[in-house]
Amino acid sequence: MISGGGSNMLRLIEDMKGAHPARPVLVLSNDPQAGGLARARELGVPVAAVDHRDFPRDREGFERAILGPLLAAEPDIICLAGFMRILTSGFVQRFAGRMLNIHPSLLPKYPGLDTHARAIAAGDAEAGCSVHEVIPELDAGPILGQARVPILPDDDAAKLAARVLVEEHKLYPAVLRRFAAGDRSPVLTGP
Repeated sequence: MISGGGSNMLRLIEDMKGAHPARPVLVLSNDPQAGGLARARELGVPVAAVDHRDFPRDREGFERAILGPLLAAEPDIICLAGFMRILTSGFVQRFAGRMLNIHPSLLPKYPGLDTHARAIAAGDAEAGCSVHEVIPELDAGPILGQARVPILPDDDAAKLAARVLVEEHKLYPAVLRRFAAGDRSPVLTGP
């Protein structure tokens, strides 16, 4: 997993027990201070961190640095979770068909940042999250799962984000379980 070290990464690790078709081999973060690294270590998962701030305006240098621990771990699938860095086309293509990401909107709506505020400002009746295959274009890969939540009249971005996060914690593990078993059919939940 490549992660900012947040709660989605922990939910994936917690789910990969028992009869799950995948096992975590590494949690790699771009933030050496990420709280999730300590928790992953406690759960017995090897961790590594490469601080992106050590590579100002050098995405390819940063990617070369993360490739070391990533390739040493020999992952079959890479799950991005809270990793707020845009990866180069070359990096993404190296792992084509094996890299997943979770995004807090109902893609193709609202790629990028500020998704909850954008959905509220647009007057949308619902929002949600999407798990997609990572391709070189930002948040544009094939959708592997979506969970929907209603946008309530008193919602602000923070309230909506909290409800969507609950669904993210269910959706991402369900999609990974299916994907690791060789099934790319979408997981769809919600009203």
